[in-house]
Amino acid sequence: MTEESMWHPVALQEDLRDTPLAARLLGHDLVLWCDDGGRIQAWTDRCPHRGARLSLGRVVGQRLQCPYHGWQFDAQGQCQRVPALPDFRPPSSHCAMTHEACTRYGLIWVRLKTPSVSSWPPPEFAAEGSGLRLLNCGPYDVATSAPRVVENFLDMAHFGFVHDGWLGAAEQPEVEPYEVQDTPTGVRAMGCKAWQPRSNLHSIAPAQVAYAYEVTGPYSAVLTKEPEAGSTAIEGWQEAIGLFVCPLTDESCRVWFRLAVADFKTSDEALRAFQHTIFTQDQPVLQSQQPRRLPLGARRELHTGADRLSVAYRRYLQRLGITHGVC
Repeated sequence: MTEESMWHPVALQEDLRDTPLAARLLGHDLVLWCDDGGRIQAWTDRCPHRGARLSLGRVVGQRLQCPYHGWQFDAQGQCQRVPALPDFRPPSSHCAMTHEACTRYGLIWVRLKTPSVSSWPPPEFAAEGSGLRLLNCGPYDVATSAPRVVENFLDMAHFGFVHDGWLGAAEQPEVEPYEVQDTPTGVRAMGCKAWQPRSNLHSIAPAQVAYAYEVTGPYSAVLTKEPEAGSTAIEGWQEAIGLFVCPLTDESCRVWFRLAVADFKTSDEALRAFQHTIFTQDQPVLQSQQPRRLPLGARRELHTGADRLSVAYRRYLQRLGITHGVC
C-alpha cells in the first residue's frame, strides 16, 4: 500500500464553508468544496479545460464552477455546462479528477488513490468516546518532513532541553527504561515516565508523569499522560493528545493536535495556548534538523537506549515501505 492510498488530514472541517478551499497533500494541489447536500468533495485543483485553479471558483448549487471560463462540474466531477456553448453536451472525457474524502476528529481526510485491496481507515483516537472534552489545535506549517514531527512527538529525551521548566528540567534529563511493542497498526510504548515541572495547564507542583505512546499510522500518533496525585488543580486529571500530520511535500508538513482533557471550564483559547507554547518550542528545533527527511536504515544517525521508541517507529516505516518524507 502506498502513501497515496492512505488517508491523510488536509484541513479543519470548520474551515470549509460556502467557498472552495485550497489544500495540499503529498505534493498535489487539491480543492475542497461542499455541495448543497452537505457532501464534501476533494478534487485535483486544476480545471481540465485550461488548467486554472478550481479553488478560485465558486460553488453553484450542486456544482463547482471554474473561475476562468465558467465550466460547471457536478459532484462526480463531470462537466455539465460550458457557458460559451449553451447547447453543447460535454462528453464523459470532460471531467475533473476526483478523490475520496471523509471527516473524522473535526478534520477533513483525503486519499488520492483508492487501493485495490482493503486499507486502514483514518487512524484511531481512542479518547474520542471517553467523555472527555475535545478540541483541535493548529494547523502548524512546519518546514520538515512529517516523520520528523512524529518522531519528535514520541521522544522524551528532549524534554529537559527543549521544554526546560515545562515538560522537563535540564538537571533531570534521565529517561528510565520502558517497553515497546509492535501493534497491528503501528507501535506502542508503555511504562514511560518523565519528571515535569509543569506537565499541564493546571499543574500546581512538579510531578512524575506516566506516559503511554501509540503510533496509529505513518504520520499519526497518540499519547496519554497521567501526573501523580496532588500535582494538578483539577482532581482526577486525564489527558490524551492525538497528533495528525499532513505530508504537504517530502520536506514540509501541516500539523494538528486533538486534545482530550478532563476540563470543562477553561476556555478553548487557554487550552490551545498551552499546547501552542509547547509545540512552538519544538518547531525551530524540528526545522533545524538535517536532513529534513527522516533517515531510515543503519548508520544514518546514531541511537541509544533512550531512543528505543524512535528506532521502533523507523523500523515500522520500513516495514510499511514508506518512501515519502524519509531517506
